[in-house]
Amino acid sequence: MPSVARRYGSKGPGRNLSYSTDDALRAPVVLMVSGGADSTALLVLAATSALDIEDGRGHAHIARERLHVLHVNHRLRGIDADEDEEFVRDLAARYGIPCTIRRVDVAALAAASPDGNIENAGREVRYSEATRLANELSAKVGTPRSAARILTAHTANDRAETFVMNAIRGTGASGLSSIPRRRNRVVRPLLDRTHDELCEFLRMRGIVWREDDTNADTRYLRAYVRHEVMPVLEQRNPRVVASISTTCDILSDEDAYLTAVAARTLRDLTRRTGEGTLALDAARLAACEVAIARRVARSAILTVCPEARLEARHIAQVLALVAAGTGSASIPMGADARVEYGLLFLRAHAPEAHDFAGWLEVPGELVLGGSRPGRVPARLTARLLLAPAGAGIPELALSHGREWAGTSVLLDASACGVDASLGGRLWVDSPHAGDVLCPLGMHGQSKKVSDLLNEVHVPTVERPLVPIVRTSPTGPVVWVAGIRADERMRCTPRTSHLLELSLRTA
Repeated sequence: MPSVARRYGSKGPGRNLSYSTDDALRAPVVLMVSGGADSTALLVLAATSALDIEDGRGHAHIARERLHVLHVNHRLRGIDADEDEEFVRDLAARYGIPCTIRRVDVAALAAASPDGNIENAGREVRYSEATRLANELSAKVGTPRSAARILTAHTANDRAETFVMNAIRGTGASGLSSIPRRRNRVVRPLLDRTHDELCEFLRMRGIVWREDDTNADTRYLRAYVRHEVMPVLEQRNPRVVASISTTCDILSDEDAYLTAVAARTLRDLTRRTGEGTLALDAARLAACEVAIARRVARSAILTVCPEARLEARHIAQVLALVAAGTGSASIPMGADARVEYGLLFLRAHAPEAHDFAGWLEVPGELVLGGSRPGRVPARLTARLLLAPAGAGIPELALSHGREWAGTSVLLDASACGVDASLGGRLWVDSPHAGDVLCPLGMHGQSKKVSDLLNEVHVPTVERPLVPIVRTSPTGPVVWVAGIRADERMRCTPRTSHLLELSLRTA
């Protein structure tokens, strides 16, 4: 049964077109064809009949010049896989459709992946190759990438099987929505048809197809559901596939609505973003309806760590921290959650200390944390300035610090051990246990660096990333970079040369 949006023609999710009608009529349509009955029927129907590819026109014929077949040879079945490839190539040629063949060693990819799952590896490869081909074709014809379509041959049977598989594994509304009719550029125009209907369509036209023997191997969950579970359900209800498909449509529409609400809530609750980090208002998240809170937590985690392997228990664990107002937890695939200072901090992984420990030449520059892949480097710069005559030097330094919000400071070069004529160097590394300074503005009163970081609400997991500038590897602290300088290094009316230290994210 179509959703309300589809029945009454209102603009559902993804209906707002970001391209012109002309683009929509010229954009490439990639057909993912394996050679099995369903994908063979997809190719024939795309070439000869009207399909709804969700470009706003409803069921319509697709111009032949827009069509392009993609076949991915997984290299798993030896000569059978090569024969599938040849079959698809010949079928595409019969209908005058260009065909691209991509050969990928899926077994090797699966062996190198964390879960070793061949089915998952194959699926990821197919969609990756389809996306790449759609982008290449879009560039060739000069249409926006978003106007392209990637068509798969999923049927009502596939949708029902996926529903049951996800129910067996354990899932939420999104998983029970099963296979969506459309996700971005990927469209599944055969979801209202059954496998048997498509096989009968091909027989009526005298068209053969290829059979994959692995589809009968019940060691795979899908094959087990297809051959062992679905026949039992069909004995009880011969229309169980149609019934499940209707349920999936209902759940999909409701899931889309709740996802939109959760997305707005996530934006409202976000207090900080950074490299692989996100901070949310913990109190307001705790006050949300649990159905929305679960989705917000899930979306937030996946924002910072898309590869996180989330289960219901992980979301519950994070929400328990939020309710308690304190604590930390680790989520599989390297995501970490911590509640402190009234915020829920989510990180893609617990950071290691910046890979720096070295000299900052004066004048000069030191790059911090740039050697690890994915790490955004920062730069510490130092330069010497002649104190302007007749100026109030302490007031000038105070004004400079305020203007740059603490990311740049003016200090007394001599007090920092830097010779005005010869220059010098300063040591930079991470905070050490027991580090002490006399924070500027506290008139000589000492404080532990760890206490200072706590007072300015630097999360515990981020503290190893704070650069500490010292006069030498064992010398006093000059500047907790970006946070506070030492009182003993401050400018005075007698300062003749200024040392400017600045911290910039590259």
